[in-house]
Amino acid sequence: MTYPLSDDEIAVINQITRFSQEVLAPMAATLDEESIFATVHLPAMAEMGLMGMNLPEEYGGLGLSGPALYAAVEAIAGACGSTASMLTAHFLATDSILLGGDAALKAQLLPDAAAGKTLGAFALTEPQAGSNPADMTSYALRDGDGYRIKGSKCFISNAGAADFIVVYAKTDREAGARGVSAFIVEPKATQGVDIAPNERTMGLKGGHVFGISFDCRVPEANRLGDEGTGFRTAMKVLDNGRIEVAAQATGIADAALKAAISYAKERKVGGRMIGEFQGLQFMLADCATELAAARALSMQAAVKRGTGARYSTESAFAKLYATEAAWRIADRALQIHGGYGYTRDFPLERYLRDLRIFRIYEGSSEIQRTIIARGLLA
Repeated sequence: MTYPLSDDEIAVINQITRFSQEVLAPMAATLDEESIFATVHLPAMAEMGLMGMNLPEEYGGLGLSGPALYAAVEAIAGACGSTASMLTAHFLATDSILLGGDAALKAQLLPDAAAGKTLGAFALTEPQAGSNPADMTSYALRDGDGYRIKGSKCFISNAGAADFIVVYAKTDREAGARGVSAFIVEPKATQGVDIAPNERTMGLKGGHVFGISFDCRVPEANRLGDEGTGFRTAMKVLDNGRIEVAAQATGIADAALKAAISYAKERKVGGRMIGEFQGLQFMLADCATELAAARALSMQAAVKRGTGARYSTESAFAKLYATEAAWRIADRALQIHGGYGYTRDFPLERYLRDLRIFRIYEGSSEIQRTIIARGLLA
């Protein structure tokens, strides 16, 4: 589909697309095979301003619209899912500051984050609090002129290299979601932050995730907003993040479909290109239709993102449909490749492994259905 972008945004997206295909794509298989952290691309991405694509110009960001940001993430993911994962995890952290922080914290942290001088992480998920973050047990107690944070988080992208982590913890352990607050923790300069080795994952092997244990102290100035506002901030951030997950999914699905089309034009059986067989043509048609539908739903959410109106339902539509459709598209694309698709000589098996997590993190498919249904019944 055609994205509703300005001429300047089109130029930016074209530049990102070239960079993705010329720099990221050639290294994607190596990052996967050797589990190399995608931060190897950080200097080049910082030079292009990619680390601040989600931030307004006043903080050094590119100030991209929702549709342009969607298109940019999609282009990066189509070249290297791990790099897109690292990037969008950084966006979750900076969005938290942008949406929940005061003027001082924004001015202190966002310009360096936009410039790629610092890397952020977003610490919400816990071993016993994934789909329902309000069940978190991490807490932050008043300690003089600051807070003592205790607890643990799991599956936190970027944490091992992060310069700052946005940590969500309860300042009132009896108040449920209303007791959650958000804090900035700088792990390299703070005692009592223990980051475990990166997890061994099925896919996105270059987008490292970590467990973290906290028993540390932070000053009051590191709190984002008032006490008890953290859960609301996190939900707003996840509305953004779900659109970016949808963009990652459609980016990888697009790459899978292009690979399938190319293979269908080259592979011959019985002297005929396999693309001439109607059964295979139907598979390609279904892939293209689902990809177009996923992009349309995602763009609906991306456009609404910049209006100031709520878009929780639209972002749930986008994430639910795009992530599930992308899996079906990549699976058909592998099927079209036959036995070769199952080998690591082709990227199809990597696409499937990378896509699998998208139906789980930042709200599973089941949680998206719950959000949608609650909207219908409200």
